[in-house]
Amino acid sequence: MDSDQHSGYKLSKPEKKLFRKQSKARHTLLRHEGIQTVSHATQSLVIANGGLGNGVSRNLLLPVLEKCGQVDVLSMPPNKPYSFVRYKTTEDSTKAYATLNGEEIADGLGQKTILYLNFVEKVHWKELELQVLPPGLRVVEEIISSEDEKMLLQSINWAEGTDNQNVQKSLKHRRVKHFGYEFHYKTNNVDKNMPLPGGFPEMYNSILEKWLNDGYIKHKPDQLTVNQYEPGHGIPAHVDTHSAFEDEIISLSLGAEIVMDFKHPDGVTIPVMLPRRSLLVMTGESRYLWTHGITPRKFDTVQASENHKSGIVLCDAGDLTLSKRGVRTSFTFRKVRRTPCNCSYPLVCDSQKKQSPSPFPRNDKEASQLEQEYVHRVYEEIAEHFSSTRHTPWPRIVQFLKDLPCGSIVADVGCGNGKYLGINKELHMIGGDRSHNLVNICRERQFQAIVCDALKVPVRSESCDACISIAVIHHFATAERRMAALQELVRLLRPGGKALIYVWAMEQEYNKQKSKYLKGNRPNQAKRKELSSDASLQGLFTEQTPDVGNHNSARCGSSVSDLQEGDSNSSQVIHSQLPIHINRTSFHSQDLLVPWHLKGKSGKDRPAEPCDTVRSRDPGPVLHRYYHMFCEGELETACQTLSNVSVLKSYYDQGNWCVVLQKL
Repeated sequence: MDSDQHSGYKLSKPEKKLFRKQSKARHTLLRHEGIQTVSHATQSLVIANGGLGNGVSRNLLLPVLEKCGQVDVLSMPPNKPYSFVRYKTTEDSTKAYATLNGEEIADGLGQKTILYLNFVEKVHWKELELQVLPPGLRVVEEIISSEDEKMLLQSINWAEGTDNQNVQKSLKHRRVKHFGYEFHYKTNNVDKNMPLPGGFPEMYNSILEKWLNDGYIKHKPDQLTVNQYEPGHGIPAHVDTHSAFEDEIISLSLGAEIVMDFKHPDGVTIPVMLPRRSLLVMTGESRYLWTHGITPRKFDTVQASENHKSGIVLCDAGDLTLSKRGVRTSFTFRKVRRTPCNCSYPLVCDSQKKQSPSPFPRNDKEASQLEQEYVHRVYEEIAEHFSSTRHTPWPRIVQFLKDLPCGSIVADVGCGNGKYLGINKELHMIGGDRSHNLVNICRERQFQAIVCDALKVPVRSESCDACISIAVIHHFATAERRMAALQELVRLLRPGGKALIYVWAMEQEYNKQKSKYLKGNRPNQAKRKELSSDASLQGLFTEQTPDVGNHNSARCGSSVSDLQEGDSNSSQVIHSQLPIHINRTSFHSQDLLVPWHLKGKSGKDRPAEPCDTVRSRDPGPVLHRYYHMFCEGELETACQTLSNVSVLKSYYDQGNWCVVLQKL
């Protein structure tokens, strides 16, 4: 709806409002998704607010669109609050543009949303590469009859309390019963010497015997956990404790289908559909290495094709819809382990971790070696891609810089791509970073920046009115080196000068609130952070269903052997003694390696592809960065031990511990 269409015609108030909303949708699509709309009529339209990401299913949207003409393609990218439609003729698309703009429809939860349509030259989608299930994973459909399903569900009496035959518990998000042995959630293990007196009900034994005879399973389980999930409930991503159970773990889904997410330590996420009455069998790598979990939500993004019942949920924008969850009951059968686990994944095996050598690094030389391999080298290689994801300044850091007096001399130690160097034009700022490539990016942006080590900044003592150190000190591998970095900041400050320091927090959930890092378990998160903070988005692109994928859902360049026993060279020694973090999950170790999935083209140079999870599956190398995660009070205590320093403020900011200190 262009303004030139209304020359000589006075718009009514509702028309003006519609025009403003439609224009805002156009600008939002261009700014955040790279989708270019056009003013002339074409066969294709982009439909803002008409996407899977805000609860509009294919079954809901398609009939609305078909009222205006014959639809050739309806493309609904996963987790996006918009979709694309291509009509057979331009006449039909023009009718839809005129008829459906401002149309109010109800989503799957009964909440109303308003559609805004704009013409595009073509519908965006991309050919998919085939994926495979995690090794050792199998889904068997219709493993039992509907009669057996009814019998099994009726066998679980949720109304009865705890008795001496089995154990029933009500957890935060689900109801649970245990048979054979009780699984203790505080220790994530079982007491092998305390079997429950009730054992297995006979009907379960007969079903297990049948599966054994049919070859679906190889071992007869002796422990059963029954979980009941209401719509909107889930279970956190986890690996069943190695020392607790044997290799084969099987789970029967009853009552409703569900999408379960399997995630590799390097960040690969594969959503797998588990149909009603299907059996999930996990062995080998899928059992020991990949986490599995269920995202708490009321709808799952699933394949629309009726012939696609189980297996991987592909990111096929032309064949996705929403499926409303029902009440699901899972029967998870496991065999209690009697001997220590000797699997091929010692890095994530609790039995083998206990035999690990002394903590790494043992001295300053090894710490320096670790930083060179897993910090300096990595940032040189990922500089361009890293820079493309670091564009939105954090508000409290911006406020610190804006509160400084005009003319202040400020050092940004570890400046990265210079994101904060141009915040306050009234300051004299100089940046320093260990990465030549990041410093070159700063210089291309006309910022003053030098290549330097944060332990030896080539700036005169007491020459700065302020310093900032944002996400730097957590890359130093020993407490002594982290203290030396803090002392170097103090050296630069004049008496009365202030420093602001940010480090990554061990606690990614604080005061019952998850950090943006945990909330960002979604595709293309850097873009989505910017999207959520933009005022122009209020009322547009509201998302009501969590995402299926993750922005790290690329099939990684590193192999599983990276997590197995390494060779004798120093790089492998470092790698084998540090756990590899699973992106967008809570931290379980203070010292670890965090994967970075390097993509070739990024930012403005990359062609717009609305289906981000498709793009992220392009193969690319995976590099690992070393981090020391700071516990609550650790940074503040370290600063308090510095000479001639006063800690003015200590606070938590979206997954980071932060300190403002002043030199006395």
